[in-house]
Amino acid sequence: MNDPIPAYVSEQWWLASLGRTVVWARLRVREAGTAEVFDSDGNTLVYDSEDTARAMLMDADFVSFDGLDEDDALQRGFSLSELVPPGGGDDAALRPRMVQSLGARA
Repeated sequence: MNDPIPAYVSEQWWLASLGRTVVWARLRVREAGTAEVFDSDGNTLVYDSEDTARAMLMDADFVSFDGLDEDDALQRGFSLSELVPPGGGDDAALRPRMVQSLGARA
């Protein structure tokens, strides 16, 4: 018997940066209120709540992509126009896109 596809009530992208390298993390909140973070190593970390997952991301110096404005991005060394959360058909295809090098500044 196949397990049903998990239902997510929200999906958020988070990022951390080192110079012009961006490391992405995807936070999904499930209907039951638990949360999952897919990280750049291809791991899916499960948390008891969205608040716990957010706290863990912030402790690791990640910031919410949706909460980032142009001034915040420029302080990190890049422009918002350079950033697009990675896409992929499934987590295996997404994994290699979770670390993004923005290259040298012109």
